[in-house]
Amino acid sequence: MTAGVPGRGEFAVIERLKHRLPGPPEGEVWIGDDAAVLGLGGSPVLLTTDMAVAGVHADLALMGVDDLGWRAVAAAVSDIAAMGGRAVHVLVAAAGPPTTDLDVLSEGVAEAVAAHGCRLVGGDLSNASEVVVVVSVTGVIEGGPGPVLRSGAVPGDHLLLTGPVGASAAGLRTLRARAASSRRPESGGEALVEAFLRPRARLAEGEAARLGGATAMIDVSDGLAADLGHLAEASGVGFRLEQVPVAPGATVEEALGGGEDYELVFAAADVGRVTAAFAAAGLAPPLVIGTCTAEPSERSWDGREVPKVGWEHGWA
Repeated sequence: MTAGVPGRGEFAVIERLKHRLPGPPEGEVWIGDDAAVLGLGGSPVLLTTDMAVAGVHADLALMGVDDLGWRAVAAAVSDIAAMGGRAVHVLVAAAGPPTTDLDVLSEGVAEAVAAHGCRLVGGDLSNASEVVVVVSVTGVIEGGPGPVLRSGAVPGDHLLLTGPVGASAAGLRTLRARAASSRRPESGGEALVEAFLRPRARLAEGEAARLGGATAMIDVSDGLAADLGHLAEASGVGFRLEQVPVAPGATVEEALGGGEDYELVFAAADVGRVTAAFAAAGLAPPLVIGTCTAEPSERSWDGREVPKVGWEHGWA
């Protein structure tokens, strides 16, 4: 986690920008959620963009530029999943030193686009001192209610998670341990490494949650504690956790603060309806992890305060 300077962290900057920019017209959502919702042609269109920077989001001593490309696509597509949408079109802009292997980078991008059922429709190239990949994605809402925002949860709603978390952070820990070892790397941990290098956005789960009555939703990109905090703040509720599902091989600390799992955490009034929607889509049922409460400052788990962990960019 990067603590940053109070009032100058990533989310404080976003909040200041939000107040400086003009507000959206009725029926649209702009800055402040996982994706923008635009009312083009009468049907809601989702639009999001994400950035992956070598040395910030990725250590190229531990992964290839193809992995960086994959991860950049997955992160952006996950924002569409968090709205309950289907990703459609992808634009990719890449920059890097002249020695950057763009063929390898493009392979990772293309593989991720295909794996998530999207179409790559264009982009841009430039030179830079570090490798940077910027991915923009459009999405659509098909059938049922509209996009799920972060702001719709109410006290009494159940909190659900699409799967255990912490695998990505544990995968990074495994890669770092292998790189630091002078001995032959031990086998094991491949599933964790795969979760870190090649994460998958939960598009089907996001749609099932929306159709099952999710009232608020966000993807676990910055860490479960941080992202659940964003959802609670946007909805004006607190939360009380009953459990933190930890991925096999990960620690509780990695589950709460690791991030980049891209599981979805969401609120819903009727667990049975949500479970039925997941079953109808052929998906494993989501895990009930807690409840939304009426006290906005409450962030509790097993009688203790949930630690303030997770990723946040900082500015001096």
